Amino acid sequence: MQSIKALLLLLFSCLLLAGCASVSVEDYADEQPELDLLEYFSGPVEAWGMFQNRSGKVVTRFHVQIDSRREGDRLILDEHFSYSDGTTQRRVWTLTPDGPKGWRGTAEDVVGEASGQLAGNAFRWRYTLSLPVDGRVWEVHFDDWMYLMDEDTLINRASMRKFGIEWGQVTLFFRRQ
Repeated sequence: MQSIKALLLLLFSCLLLAGCASVSVEDYADEQPELDLLEYFSGPVEAWGMFQNRSGKVVTRFHVQIDSRREGDRLILDEHFSYSDGTTQRRVWTLTPDGPKGWRGTAEDVVGEASGQLAGNAFRWRYTLSLPVDGRVWEVHFDDWMYLMDEDTLINRASMRKFGIEWGQVTLFFRRQ
């Protein structure tokens, strides 16, 4: 009986660990349409999004107007946010190619450098953001996944973590104008 319990415990542990395996951007290599960041952000883009806390409650909604341009091999994304509480924010990303399917990026409120990888219709973008919360600034880790649905529609889902604990999710829908 003891060996059966040990075997079941081992099987349960293996299943639990398998569930913790992360998805790779390469899992989307054959998905279409293929996402080309320079092509998608070749003109103005509009986005609508929301932040949900870890219990799923929508805490804020927002609209983003993105003015994009190229400067040599760099892609500049000038984002203007309008939040449901009436506040506004601006973030200017400078993205630089990093190998055949990689990208690096900086913005004023990004700690260090963001890194991303393209495969098929997907783009995984990871970075640490300095986020003002209740009079303090927290360094929060983002793991963004973007999926091109058609030539004009991009869906983004991001996990936001601090101290290894998920604070919430950001969902965005982008539309080329």
